[in-house]
Amino acid sequence: MNAPTHQLARQMANAIRMLAVDAVEKAKSGHPGAPMGMADIAEVLWNRHLRHNPANPHWPDRDRFVLSNGHGSMLIYALLHLTGYDLPMAELKNFRQLHSKTAGHPEVGVTPGVETTTGPLGQGITNAVGMALAEKLLAAEFNREEDGVDHDIVNHYTYAFMGDGCLMEGISHEACSLAGTLRLSKLVALYDDNGISIDGHVEGWFTDDTPKRFEAYGWHVIPAVDGHDPAAIDAAIRAAKAQAVLPHGKPTLICCKTVIGMGSPNKAGTHDVHGAALGATEVAATRESLGWTAAPFEIPAYIAAAWNALERGQTAEKAWRTRFEAYRSLYPLEAAEFERRMAGDLLPAFAGKLPELLAGIAARPDALATRKSSQNALDALSTLLPEFFGGSADLTGSNLTNFKGCEKAGRDTWGNHMSYGVREFGMAAIMNGIALHGGYIPYGGTFLTFSDYSRNAIRMAALMKIRVIHVFTHDSIGLGEDGPTHQSVEHIPSLRIIPGLDVWRPADGLETAVAWASAVQRKDGPSALCLSRQNLPCLTDVSMVDAIRRGGYVLSDMPGARAVIVATGSETSLAMEAQATLAAQGIATRVVSMPCTNAFDRQPTSYQDGVLPLSLPAVAIEAAHPDFWRKYVGRTGAVLGMHTFGESAPAKDLYAHFGITTQRLVEAVTKLAS
Repeated sequence: MNAPTHQLARQMANAIRMLAVDAVEKAKSGHPGAPMGMADIAEVLWNRHLRHNPANPHWPDRDRFVLSNGHGSMLIYALLHLTGYDLPMAELKNFRQLHSKTAGHPEVGVTPGVETTTGPLGQGITNAVGMALAEKLLAAEFNREEDGVDHDIVNHYTYAFMGDGCLMEGISHEACSLAGTLRLSKLVALYDDNGISIDGHVEGWFTDDTPKRFEAYGWHVIPAVDGHDPAAIDAAIRAAKAQAVLPHGKPTLICCKTVIGMGSPNKAGTHDVHGAALGATEVAATRESLGWTAAPFEIPAYIAAAWNALERGQTAEKAWRTRFEAYRSLYPLEAAEFERRMAGDLLPAFAGKLPELLAGIAARPDALATRKSSQNALDALSTLLPEFFGGSADLTGSNLTNFKGCEKAGRDTWGNHMSYGVREFGMAAIMNGIALHGGYIPYGGTFLTFSDYSRNAIRMAALMKIRVIHVFTHDSIGLGEDGPTHQSVEHIPSLRIIPGLDVWRPADGLETAVAWASAVQRKDGPSALCLSRQNLPCLTDVSMVDAIRRGGYVLSDMPGARAVIVATGSETSLAMEAQATLAAQGIATRVVSMPCTNAFDRQPTSYQDGVLPLSLPAVAIEAAHPDFWRKYVGRTGAVLGMHTFGESAPAKDLYAHFGITTQRLVEAVTKLAS
C-alpha cells in the first residue's frame, strides 16, 4: 500500500482525533486521550498494512485487529467509519447511547469490523494471542505445497493495540509468555507508551522495563519508536512482519512513545484527557492547534477519499478467493472442510451418529468419576469433531481433557491439545480468541475452584455469545483431602448466574456425554462442565437422552408422590437412595435430576411445572452453597448444602460431617411430607 504524503498522513490522523473529540464531547462521556495519542499509529497500520475488506468484515483470511485498550473505543469506531464499514456518521454521533453501534467499549457482533469485545484490560491482547494461535494451527493444518508452489489459504497477521493498563494486568504476563514460547510470529502488538493512567503519571506504580520483559518472553522487541512519526512506525511494522518468514520468527512488540491527548494544547500529556470530555473551550483550542477547520462530525472530501479502503479491500479479498479456488481444484475435500470449520458448522454426520455414540456410553455399567466419563465422551465425540482444540492449565492428568489420538500442540508442532501451563485466566481468554478467530472449538480444563481465576474471561465469552467449553473437575468436598482451598462451595451457584453461560453438573456417564454434546452443538454461548473426582454410579439409560438435554427431568417417579427431591451431580445417587428408604417407610417421592439449571430455565413453563409440580413440597441437595436452590424449592422447601467452607479429610468423612447424607435427606423429606 502506498504511503500518503506526510501532510496528508497527519490530516488523516487528525480526522481520527477530531471524530474522537467530537463524539466524546457530544456524549459528555468517554476516553478521548488514547484515540488522540494513537491516531498516527492507527493511520499507518490501517492505511498501509492492515489487510481487510470493509464490505465483508468476515472473510476468512483478513488480518485481525484488536483494540485491547478498549476504553479508547472511538479510535476503532473512527477507523471503521473512515475506511468504509457499515458504521455511518449517525452512529458516531450516537456514541455511548442506548442501542447504538458505538458502545462505550467495542462489542463484537454489535459493530461491524470489531473482532472481539474489549474493555477489561489485558484480555484483548490475550484474545489476540488466541487468534494468532488459531491462525498458526489452521495454516499448519490446511496450507499445502506442491511442485514448489505454495497453496496458502491461511496467511494473515493479528495486530493488537494496548496500553500501560493492559501490561499491568497479570493476564498479559500469562498470555504473552506463552505467545513467546509458541513463537507466534504473525502477532504484532503496538504498545501505546504514554506514561499515563487514570491516577496520573505511571512512574509511581509501573516502573517495569517493558522491552526487557518481552525480550525475556522470547519476543522480537522494537523499542523507543516515535508514535507520532509515520515513517518510524511504518518501518517498525515492516520489521515486525518480516518475522513471519524467518525460520524461528517471533511475535513482535513495538513500543511507541506517544503523548496522550495529542493535539489538545492544555490537556495533552496529562491524565485529565484520559477519561473525560475536553470541554467546549478545549475542543475549540484543539481545533485551532490542529488546524482543523471542518465542523464537528464532518470530514473533508479529500481526507475521506484517502481513508476509504473499499476498493483495495475488495481487491485483497478477490485475490484470496482466486487462490482459494485454485486450492479447491487441487484439494476439494480440504477446501470444503475449511469452509465448514470457518462457518462454525458441525460435520453433517455428527447429528446422525450421535445417538449411537450416546447409546454406547449409556450401556457402560461402571461407576466412574464424571471427569473420567468426560474423557470417555471426548474419546467418542472427537472422531466426529476434527475442530476440537483442547487443553488444560497444567492439570491434564487430573482434568482428563486429552483424548485418544489427540496430538500435543507445541512451538512448531501442529496439535489439537495444548498444555497451557499454570495460566487459568490466560487459557480462558486465549480460548475466547481461538473461538472468535474461527476454525476450532476450544475447550480447556482446570479445577473448579480455580474458575475464579478464569471468571472474567468466562463472563466475556458469555457476553460475546461464543462457543467455548470449560472443563472444571474436582467440583466439591468430594475431592477430599486437598481441603477447603480446593473444595468448591460457592463456585457452581455463582457460575450459574452469569447470563448466557450453561453450567452442567452431570450425575453419571450419560449425563456427562449429553452435556458435552449440548455444549458442542450450542453455537450461541459458552458452557461449563463441573465434574467429580470420586466415582459415581450409573443412574440413567439411553431413553433419557432427550430429557437430559432439557436440563432437568424426572429421573425416578412413584405413584402418589408426596414430595420431590431435586439433585445434581454426585448427590443424585443420594437422592435415589433416599427415595428407596422413604418408599420402605411408606412415603412416595419423585427424584428430579437437574444437571443444567440454565437449560431447564429455558424450557416452557408447562414443562417446568410438569417436572416440579407447584403442589408438591421439594427438597434440593447439592454439595454447594444452598441459596441458589430457593428459586426451585421456595421458602417452604428445604435445601441440603454447604453453608461453610470445607475441611481436609477423606470424602466420605466430609459428606457425613457436613450432613450431605441419605439420612439427612430422608429426614428433610419426611418432615415436609408430613
